[in-house]
Amino acid sequence: MKSWTWALAALLSLSACLAMAQTVPLHPACREPGQPVDESGFVAIGGIRQWVVIEGRDCANPVVLIVHGGPGNPNTPFAHTLFGGWTGEFTVVQWDQRGAGKTYGANKPADDERLTVEQLARDGVEVATYLTQRLGKRKVILMGGSWGSALAVHMAQASPALFHAYVGTAQLVGNDANLKPSYERTLGLARAANDADSVAKLEKLGPPPWTDPRAFGILRRVTRTYEALKTDPMPKGWLRPAPGYDTPAYGADYEAGEDYSYLQFVGRSGDGMAARLDLRRLGKRFAMPVFLLQGEQDLVTTPEVSRAYFDSLAAPRKEFLSMPRTGHDPSRTMMDTQLDVLRSRVRADALAGDAR
Repeated sequence: MKSWTWALAALLSLSACLAMAQTVPLHPACREPGQPVDESGFVAIGGIRQWVVIEGRDCANPVVLIVHGGPGNPNTPFAHTLFGGWTGEFTVVQWDQRGAGKTYGANKPADDERLTVEQLARDGVEVATYLTQRLGKRKVILMGGSWGSALAVHMAQASPALFHAYVGTAQLVGNDANLKPSYERTLGLARAANDADSVAKLEKLGPPPWTDPRAFGILRRVTRTYEALKTDPMPKGWLRPAPGYDTPAYGADYEAGEDYSYLQFVGRSGDGMAARLDLRRLGKRFAMPVFLLQGEQDLVTTPEVSRAYFDSLAAPRKEFLSMPRTGHDPSRTMMDTQLDVLRSRVRADALAGDAR
């Protein structure tokens, strides 16, 4: 799901910056409290080199592994802007998934190479395991949004002993669960607004499921139009790439990875990863606390679908938080709510858990 596709396409254009292509060693990076950590490099994950960025001002802090959306939209070019204020209380980790960003640039897939949720989840579990060893922690905090929320749930269910808590934003439940309500609500808004152009586009698509790989992109452009009417915009400058990520070479790989991952998600004829995605089949019991954050104006992962999924779950602790004037894409309210949940509901337990 191309969460930031259209904004990113305007900012980025060309293949990975191999000047930063060092491989992170396996020995511990954190040896004493108060020691900062600031690393970026490739880690051997799933038989390939995958890009991992670790930033924190105190190794004693809990580790947050952020599972990016898209698929194919890593946070790494914008991580310092978006998450730099978190690093006083948390060690924040960004990971370019297989088929995305610098990981794509270092491992360009063959035309017939398929992405699967299962492989990506195994990669994610391996990244989390690496972090516990590298940073000297018992567990990490797992956070994902949009596509990243679906992948994170697969990781949490596959290896629950690795995670202190799961914090999901704009929770994706499944293709069948999410697409039809998204289409119906957006079409209803367009009709109510007498928006003939959008109505014509959506009616031409017809209700999902779809076999045209362009269909979701058409719907997403309309959802953004209507979300923008009732949400606060993303601050200017948030998606400006940091030095090292602002080269034509990196931009090309970001864009190519984005296109590859998106096509793998929807499939050439509706047969991609999305077609088989349904978190309800993974089970409803979580071994760790679960916090789901939901934008009230989200037209992609609509509130009623996320809420129904949340209500079905059993966890040691769970909480559903609605975010006003918030849609599917990042905003200040979304980022502030994520940090508040980490601070007020997760951090103390994570510190205690790592100290055992």
